[in-house]
Amino acid sequence: MISIVIPLYNKEKRIAHTIQSVFNQTFQDFEIVIVDDDSTDGSVDEVEKFSDLRIRVIHQKNAGVSAARNRGIEESKGDLIAFLDADDEWKPEYLATQYRLYQKYPDSSVFACNYEFRDTEGKVTSTIIRKLPFIGEDGILSNYFEVASCSHPPLWTSAVVVKKTAIWEMGGFPVGIKSGEDLLTWARLAVNGEIAYSKKVEAIYELGESYVLTNLPPRRQDKGDPVGKELVKLLSVYPEKIALKRYISHWHKMRASVAIRYGEKIETMKEVLTSLYYYPFNMRVIPFFFLAMLPKKVRLFIIRQY
Repeated sequence: MISIVIPLYNKEKRIAHTIQSVFNQTFQDFEIVIVDDDSTDGSVDEVEKFSDLRIRVIHQKNAGVSAARNRGIEESKGDLIAFLDADDEWKPEYLATQYRLYQKYPDSSVFACNYEFRDTEGKVTSTIIRKLPFIGEDGILSNYFEVASCSHPPLWTSAVVVKKTAIWEMGGFPVGIKSGEDLLTWARLAVNGEIAYSKKVEAIYELGESYVLTNLPPRRQDKGDPVGKELVKLLSVYPEKIALKRYISHWHKMRASVAIRYGEKIETMKEVLTSLYYYPFNMRVIPFFFLAMLPKKVRLFIIRQY
């Protein structure tokens, strides 16, 4: 059985659609553990419209998405844990594809498949995944950090299944981090175990307004950069993971992208320089440095053109 963990917080308009995509699966040996993170809208009412006994709703005081996922892992009964955010969607063969990976690569601790993006207007776009180390439809993602540094994230929360023992042994998702908690989790799993990956597109990432470059992100970055610090700790423990340095550079590029959209000039420059420290050839980060020095109106004009 696969336990599906869905953290829920104020997704009244989307949660029913998300749950229905689970019930549309060709693979039906699952349970759904929904952790309500103290929603203030009608999200729970929407869940309760489903009468299937495979759904369990766990209530907790608002503690954030990581705490909700961890609670779901703790309450789950299956040996395999699938994560699904409350506004995303699976195609009918998603669970079957992941289970086939599990059967084919039993020594792996993480199982992932490709996904696609859908924006607020319904437009669907494909991911760009470069440098996969295998030729066929699936295989072992042995160079996770290299792929993650030059692609869309090869591991995305709603397209990942993990062995319960693997994620529980590393402490689950880091609590108290608002941005990048999932990326840190995948990085920790990548240095400790094997990742099986399928090129099949079986999940849909619903993009919100915040994913438009000219719009502000939904939240500011964590002060002190806890994700970046933990990635550096990983590098100190696993210095042989050379590509991890490039991934750290990529992380700081993402932070520079957020900082520039908030108009944080000094923060943007700091992130650019840190990115180049870990990977001097990261040419993609350099434009953020020069954008930060431009007047606000000019900077916004250039970003809109981009």
